[in-house]
Amino acid sequence: MSDVKTEQEIDLSKPPAPNMVRVTFQPEGRTVEFEFGTMPYDHHGQPMSFLDVAENYEIFLDHACGGVCACTTCHLWIKDGKEGLNEADDDELDRLDMAADLQLNSRLGCQAVITRPGSYVVEIPKWNRNYVSEGKPLALAEEK
Repeated sequence: MSDVKTEQEIDLSKPPAPNMVRVTFQPEGRTVEFEFGTMPYDHHGQPMSFLDVAENYEIFLDHACGGVCACTTCHLWIKDGKEGLNEADDDELDRLDMAADLQLNSRLGCQAVITRPGSYVVEIPKWNRNYVSEGKPLALAEEK
């Protein structure tokens, strides 16, 4: 990917450069930045979805159904940047009705697609971080 920056190279005190996408995943505080339209599709969720970004940058976002909008394990809250996302379609809205702790800023990571450059902040709810599934590290044990 061209113009990919590591977390150490991203100056969070400044907005991203033109044509750049910056995504911060909370509560981990992991931030990634890349040129809009250059990220390869990793076949998890919709292209340029938060799940796709997470998979490309090895950030764990659970997705039990493989990112096909058949569960709610990739449920997240959009904290900043919702104006740069696609609108939720009926399938996503129907699925979100089954999600725990539904909020006005709730989206499925596999369906929330970044449609333009800018800054985005998403939060993976603590109760939705299933680090044991799919052989992922037990990060919650580190908090103890």
